[in-house]
Amino acid sequence: MPKDNFQNSADSLISPAQICFPIAPSDSEELLQVTKAIYVGEGGDVTLRTIDGPGDVTFANVPTGAILDVRVRAVRATGTTATNIVGLA
Repeated sequence: MPKDNFQNSADSLISPAQICFPIAPSDSEELLQVTKAIYVGEGGDVTLRTIDGPGDVTFANVPTGAILDVRVRAVRATGTTATNIVGLA
């Protein structure tokens, strides 16, 4: 096991992600874990629902390699053209 100099530090919204996971956009399923941000591997539109958002919102023309600093509970298939999306939590 590698040494972790930060193992006794508290996790927060401004600390680096401790978990990264692929996101498969879905119109019916929410993520298993709310994100701190999402990484867009291949650019396009991203339609998502934030943790407290009353409805979906679309981020248009997100460039390849962008990180969206949003706490996301769902990424929708309808309206999302970006691919290789990774959740950062």
